[in-house]
Amino acid sequence: MKPRHHLYLDDELTAQLERLGSKPGTSKSAIVADALRDYLNRRATRQVDDLLKVRLDRMSTQLGRIERDSLVLLETLSLFVRYQLTVTAPLPEGDKAAQAIGRERFRRFVDQVGRQLATGRSIGAAASEEAGQ
Repeated sequence: MKPRHHLYLDDELTAQLERLGSKPGTSKSAIVADALRDYLNRRATRQVDDLLKVRLDRMSTQLGRIERDSLVLLETLSLFVRYQLTVTAPLPEGDKAAQAIGRERFRRFVDQVGRQLATGRSIGAAASEEAGQ
């Protein structure tokens, strides 16, 4: 046996409920139960949405900071490379020893970057540790 409820509806809602309930295969109780179920489910969804909104806002702020920091790092690196290329004299064509030293230094640099990325440690932190030794 289902519990019985007494509801008071205004005239407009009563007329709409009567019209919908008079169709074959429907009942006023089923219509009211479905409407109440949908309403309660929407409220629960709204609460979850409100909780997720705060979290998504926080994540959006963090991503904004990461993007800003990445742009600063990229600009810093590009300015450093431009400066280094401007102040460093080019090697003479015939100086094979200096060119070999340059290639070896670049290879070691790339290897070091690869090792740092593989370990997951920050390159800046590693440089600070080496400077402190």
